[in-house]
Amino acid sequence: MDIDVKSWLFDVLNAINEIDSFFVDIPLELVYFQNDIKTRRAVERNIEIIGEAVNRIVQKDSNIIISNSRKIIDTRNRIIHGYDTVSDEIIWSIFITHLPILKIEVEKYLGE
Repeated sequence: MDIDVKSWLFDVLNAINEIDSFFVDIPLELVYFQNDIKTRRAVERNIEIIGEAVNRIVQKDSNIIISNSRKIIDTRNRIIHGYDTVSDEIIWSIFITHLPILKIEVEKYLGE
């Protein structure tokens, strides 16, 4: 595997792990997320990092298949360019539903 791709995969994994770490001491409930501006912004920033890394990965190596890669990249762009259209519910859904799947995929590639 290309060293850049491997580095970007680690960036994705580190961003997911960082997001997970924000919820060690608080319940995994939307209301807690909505009431903590610092956590919301930190999660959004890490999703931006994930989106940028995924974009670089898919451009560099077409053999790396990441589920919903286009949606991940589009979400990154929406957070950056259309920040006023991003809802807490969308970010929460990504965290709860999609990041666990992405984490498994990335760990698989890094384990090869």
